[in-house]
Amino acid sequence: MGKPTPKERLEHILNAIGLIREFVANLDEAAFLSDRKTQSAVQHQFSIIGEAVRNIDESLLEKYDYPWHIPRSFRNFIIHAYHGVKMERIYYATQDMGELERNILEILKNEFYT
Repeated sequence: MGKPTPKERLEHILNAIGLIREFVANLDEAAFLSDRKTQSAVQHQFSIIGEAVRNIDESLLEKYDYPWHIPRSFRNFIIHAYHGVKMERIYYATQDMGELERNILEILKNEFYT
């Protein structure tokens, strides 16, 4: 298995966003905070998002107005500061993925589906 292409990494991000939404569907914050399996699954998907963004060429990302450092930093925090992760912050992040998703779809459309 070779390294994923930029297009595949963008698709991985979309897939991870979809899984996060599936995992937290019908869960309010209290239910999320009491469900360790969902917390773990969501953190894993955020790690995938951050790793994928980290491995997409910066020259491609910088064409699009989005704070790309945020998913990278979030991944690093989850991985390296796992002991200090506040699950409330993870839950709020699950509710705030629309702008990232729109940018990923725009990149795919403009760069790979034309």
